[in-house]
Amino acid sequence: MSDNLVPEPAPSVFDAVNKVLGDEEAARRVMANPNLAAGFPGGRPAPAAADGDTEMCACGRHPKSECGHEGEHSSEDDIPLKAVDDIGRATAEDVKEALHQVIDPELGIDVIDLGLVYGIEIDELGRAIITMTLTTPACPLTDLIEDECASTLAGLVEEFRIDWTWQPRWTMDKITPEGRDQLAALGFNFDNLPKY
Repeated sequence: MSDNLVPEPAPSVFDAVNKVLGDEEAARRVMANPNLAAGFPGGRPAPAAADGDTEMCACGRHPKSECGHEGEHSSEDDIPLKAVDDIGRATAEDVKEALHQVIDPELGIDVIDLGLVYGIEIDELGRAIITMTLTTPACPLTDLIEDECASTLAGLVEEFRIDWTWQPRWTMDKITPEGRDQLAALGFNFDNLPKY
């Protein structure tokens, strides 16, 4: 064997995915967005519809025709998530996960667990629209929270906008169980707080 021979190319990850799926186009989609692999029943792409392509739900887990919801699946059904399913584009679920890093400066808990985020939508241009409130309309921290959102979402979405709303009014009932645990660790006693 000669030392100056170029070694044969080693199989790539794409080759392995293509071999498992048996469909080069599906393999390319999965390589671009690995979350789509969960949408293949039994690990294989669903048979194509008679007209050519099966339009998948935004979650990538099942065909849109079998979908009983609009938008995207969420582990928590309290925040409506709407997204255009496009390979390589951030989803509303991604934005929601990122917003766990935006901390309310007064309480020290993130805006998701405080229940301040009422909705997240990704439009057809990949811009995030976040419907959000604050603990009180007189809160002076609007600019600070917008700045935190900007630095958290940089690189995830091209643009974002916060639609501030005061309806429905924020109450402590909107705090998630995780948020309640965090506040309890800080010394808040929910049993002794006044009820309105």
